[in-house]
Amino acid sequence: MTESSTPSRRQFLQVSSAMVAGASLAGGPSIARIAHAAGSDVIKVALIGAGGRGTGAVSNLMKADANLKLVAVADAFEGRVKTAVERLDKQYRGQVAVTRETTFVGLDAYKKALATDADLVVLATPPGFRPMQYRAAVESGKHVFMEKPCCVDAPGYRTLMEANQRADEKGLLVGVGLQRRHQSNYIETVKRLQDGAIGDVLALRVYWNGAGIWNRRREEGMTEMQYQVHNWYHFCWLSGDNICEQHVHNLDIGNWVKGDRHPVEANGMGACTARYVGGTKGTGQIFDQHFVEFSFADGSKMFSQCRQLKGCFGSVSEAAHGTQGTSNCAGRIEGEKPWKFDGKGGNGHQQEQTDLVATLRAGKRYNEGYYGANSSLTAVLGRAATYSGRVVRWDDLVAKGKSEFPEKLAWDAPAPVEKDTEGNYPIPLPGAYSPLA
Repeated sequence: MTESSTPSRRQFLQVSSAMVAGASLAGGPSIARIAHAAGSDVIKVALIGAGGRGTGAVSNLMKADANLKLVAVADAFEGRVKTAVERLDKQYRGQVAVTRETTFVGLDAYKKALATDADLVVLATPPGFRPMQYRAAVESGKHVFMEKPCCVDAPGYRTLMEANQRADEKGLLVGVGLQRRHQSNYIETVKRLQDGAIGDVLALRVYWNGAGIWNRRREEGMTEMQYQVHNWYHFCWLSGDNICEQHVHNLDIGNWVKGDRHPVEANGMGACTARYVGGTKGTGQIFDQHFVEFSFADGSKMFSQCRQLKGCFGSVSEAAHGTQGTSNCAGRIEGEKPWKFDGKGGNGHQQEQTDLVATLRAGKRYNEGYYGANSSLTAVLGRAATYSGRVVRWDDLVAKGKSEFPEKLAWDAPAPVEKDTEGNYPIPLPGAYSPLA
């Protein structure tokens, strides 16, 4: 570990130890075996979801610990499994121990990967699959790193929270890919904000405004279900829309500044104005812009923008406004108590895996699944408001929010959304769409 990364890891472990009583888990079977040899034993990893982010997460894990081995890879599509194994084997020769028998393909491939002797699983499939795969991983007794967002609807949120409790009962470590939580500049700034550096936080502004995202073509012979999983970002049941898939990072910072309290209601507006025109017509159903006003229980607000349109104002950032100053939440405070972070923020994707392995080898645990679930549902709450054009309350959404997931998951099963007679997928219409079942 580099010297610059040490403060972040030290602070993070202090926080994580305080979060969970009884952090030492000598009784946990997998952790006990790993910690017993003082970090000398091999940590076996299974990758479920072999796209770019999943491959990147495993790469970060291998860089963090040379005695970590990839023993299984699963994905819905065979080509991604092959590409991931080849890439990782080339980059980390000797750390890839995947065989023909431990590569799995299909919608149920995750179950087969969980049946291997892996200690830790990386869940990086499209977000719509996350709740059921996380629950299965916990029931299998695996430590988990899962990418964000952790859910795309209220039923998925309820599954996550139940699985979080089971993970605690089993003594399992759970990491979530909200990597800003592991960056020193964010850690130190947020702590100061929570300690009152700008007084009472009255408002937050969070942004993920940028250009468009990839859009994959339908391949010959694909069923409708295969196409939607292949082009997953463009379908709500798989990605949760860009407010969930990307903007969850910024919303998570807002919740974190507020002491990990989530909003109690939201209202907003959004639309799809330019995403599916020309050559991309009829390829998806999500919005290209959202604006949301979130309200917290104490009356403070979080104003949220996310957009994927070229040629528009761009920003990926956060800001907090208080009674005594302002902050960018990432290393700078202005006002009555000005302060500037003098270190390096570091690579959050790397640091989150460095922290995870260090904690695992120390025989300790943390469970990031709780704030992962709450920040993910914050994004779902915002989407419910923009899709419907109505005020949506958190408690109502948790209790009665509709499921986006298909009733039957199979390549030949009906997809959750189908094209209309003009060849377009249904795009939610504010004023007519209802977010509740």
